[in-house]
Amino acid sequence: MNSTTLYRDLTDLAHHAPDWLRTLAELGTEGGLLLLMATAVPVWWRARSHPARSVARAVLVPISSAVAYLLSELVKSVVDEERPCRAVAGAAASLVPCPPEGDWSFPSNHSTIAAALAVALALACRATLLLALPVALLTGLSRVFVGVHYPHDVLAGLTLGATAAALCTALLTRPTTNLVTRMRTGRWRALVAA
Repeated sequence: MNSTTLYRDLTDLAHHAPDWLRTLAELGTEGGLLLLMATAVPVWWRARSHPARSVARAVLVPISSAVAYLLSELVKSVVDEERPCRAVAGAAASLVPCPPEGDWSFPSNHSTIAAALAVALALACRATLLLALPVALLTGLSRVFVGVHYPHDVLAGLTLGATAAALCTALLTRPTTNLVTRMRTGRWRALVAA
């Protein structure tokens, strides 16, 4: 997939955007992830007084996000796509420093992590969906806007992160729920002592 033309259009738009929008995009590229991570804390805190399944889903938010990140790194090491801020001739300069050579572009790690966090949060607490989904999408868009990813890198990252979180949650909810139940009933101590 080649999204060079859209990359050029978005980076040109970024250079003609008001200063406040450029600053917001630069802050949002990291801030979106921090906001999503911070949202996981009250979700976990709330889940503590709910059934074991709720606790398990809250615990799986960081776990599924870590799995998504590791998968993203694995794909990056296989694909080896150069960053557009270095590879696209005639494109506007990136708003942030271009990552060093060898820090590959496909897929976007930020987008992968943002989508994984958003999906895992929504599965743990449906009320977070209205915050998490837009933040994940804007985090991904900001990576193109600041000039360090192609649009297809972001799309692939969002897809990978969402899929990884959904699969991790589906596959790990039952065993994690069983573990939480054991810990709550004290059977954990007997399991460890054995």
